[in-house]
Amino acid sequence: MQISGRTSAGQMRRKPKHKWDDYKVFLLAFPAIALVLLFRYAPLWGWSFALFQYKPGKALLDCKYVGLQNFSFLFSNPVMRRNLVRVLTNTFGIHLLGYLFTPLPMLFAIFLSEMKSKRYQKLVQTVTTLPNFISWVIIYSLVNSFFSSSGVATNLLKSLGLVEEGFNLMTSDDHVWLRMVLLQQWKGLGWSAIIYFAAISGISQDMFEAAMIDGANRIQRIWYITIPSLIPTYFVLLIMSIGNFLNTGVDQYLTFGNALNKQYIEVLDLYVYNLGIGSGQISFSVAVGIMKSVVALVLFSSANLASKKIRGESVF
Repeated sequence: MQISGRTSAGQMRRKPKHKWDDYKVFLLAFPAIALVLLFRYAPLWGWSFALFQYKPGKALLDCKYVGLQNFSFLFSNPVMRRNLVRVLTNTFGIHLLGYLFTPLPMLFAIFLSEMKSKRYQKLVQTVTTLPNFISWVIIYSLVNSFFSSSGVATNLLKSLGLVEEGFNLMTSDDHVWLRMVLLQQWKGLGWSAIIYFAAISGISQDMFEAAMIDGANRIQRIWYITIPSLIPTYFVLLIMSIGNFLNTGVDQYLTFGNALNKQYIEVLDLYVYNLGIGSGQISFSVAVGIMKSVVALVLFSSANLASKKIRGESVF
């Protein structure tokens, strides 16, 4: 009985320490939580603009309240419907085409991990990661200098006799989706491979050693150990990317867009930007943005539920 009493007293004395440990963990996470609240949730008050006919320079409450009129106008007006279908087609087409390249970062990380020379490995990783930090404006300048009618690539093809006249690839409306996806892959390949490279370093070396003892060669070790170990990471990133399915961003498409390829390059985010900033239809552009967020939430929840049912694993 005496031992039991001491044990209970010891447990009671340890409880405040555990409670303080929880507070310390919360304090460590608080800056990240505050940033999320400040930059992700606080701006949601701007959704109220969709309920008013907002005019720049006037207070929101001084503008005419229209309720859900902007939302109904989105589907009732034939011109808006056609434009919405067009930009959604571009958005879905570019994203679905991009999903065909989603295994590339994983394969590239495997390629890096198999390099025997650590110095060359770091060099390749650094060179392929740098484009992620270059703005789309600079990338457009580089691409234009190579593929314009007087660019380096065009002049090279002309000198080899492969083409007779110069061509400007950036003003062509052929294969616009493919060009945008390839540029995205070139820009983000090294950066996207970092998380897979970290996951590879976390694979137990005992598995590789056991496979080598059993006579497995390098290709077999990659196929039966490395790739299966990276599949959970791949699916988590895939589910998160589905949640951002409609979030294509503006920078790339605004930079590469022109009058000749606008029909195929105007994605949903660029359409919202053109409505709000270009045409001054701020309230209507907010309504489109809200609908985009709702669809993104549905897509993310559906993908997460499907992964949980099929694989038994999910983001939450």
